Amino acid sequence: MKKIRAAIVGYGNIGQYVLDAILSSPDFEVAGIVRRDPNNVPDELKKYPVVKTVKELKDVEVAILCTPTRSVEEYAKECLAAGINTVDSYDIHGGIVALRRSLDAVAKANNAVSVISAGWDPGTDSMVRSMFEFMAPKGITYTNFGPGMSMGHTVAVKAIKGVKAALSMTIPVGTGIHRRMVYIEVEDGHNFADVAAAIKADDYFAHDETHVMQVECVDNLKDMGHGVNMVRKGVSGDTQNQLLDFNMKINNPALTAQVLVASARATLKQKPGAYTMIEVPVIDYIYGDKEALIKKLV
Repeated sequence: MKKIRAAIVGYGNIGQYVLDAILSSPDFEVAGIVRRDPNNVPDELKKYPVVKTVKELKDVEVAILCTPTRSVEEYAKECLAAGINTVDSYDIHGGIVALRRSLDAVAKANNAVSVISAGWDPGTDSMVRSMFEFMAPKGITYTNFGPGMSMGHTVAVKAIKGVKAALSMTIPVGTGIHRRMVYIEVEDGHNFADVAAAIKADDYFAHDETHVMQVECVDNLKDMGHGVNMVRKGVSGDTQNQLLDFNMKINNPALTAQVLVASARATLKQKPGAYTMIEVPVIDYIYGDKEALIKKLV
């Protein structure tokens, strides 16, 4: 069986779990790792090419982007322009339509495929919300995250000037409202109040109740656990009081990585263009013979 050659772009929390997910998938092989510093090669990567740009790797079919959200478009366009499929976990909900439109043009021009926002929210949670929508077309869905560490928000805090280390926790208040608890170490020479104000002004935090606290050691607080509860109360036809409830408790980067790898598989089955996860047939994410999967899952 010819295996899908995947490059991992970025090797932080998600990138490390993507490597695990690829190695556990019978239809994938590692084409190489792209890092800002290709000379920094941990032991587990010494058997693979470690390079600075994806163009230095051979026969890459799909690039799994494990970069900060705000860098996704740049890296995706570089890969797509080279005819390499991409998947990413872009998580700024308000920017998804614009990103899809931007990458769609580049993908089609280069006969490539991009699956965007392929995490668990946005991503698989979007798929659940979509099912809720057609199961009870009238109604309201509340998505309640946490309690747990938000990787996207944590990365956004780390990018703020004066932040030495950071942890952003998401606490569900209920009915889709969240509190952001941000713990930071402040770099020498920076004022905590100024740094806290910059965090609260960032678009990741400006729309939620946000509390910023200075701590001596962020690492002592870290836990990769997270979760979500989605509830829809709605109407099926003319029948009211339909209550739909979905829950999960997860290791955040591990689940994100697994969804990325599944989406990388799905890119090989789509026509050129950019897609969100809800636009791709569910069966395309799963390894195996189509008829066998239908027999097992339907």
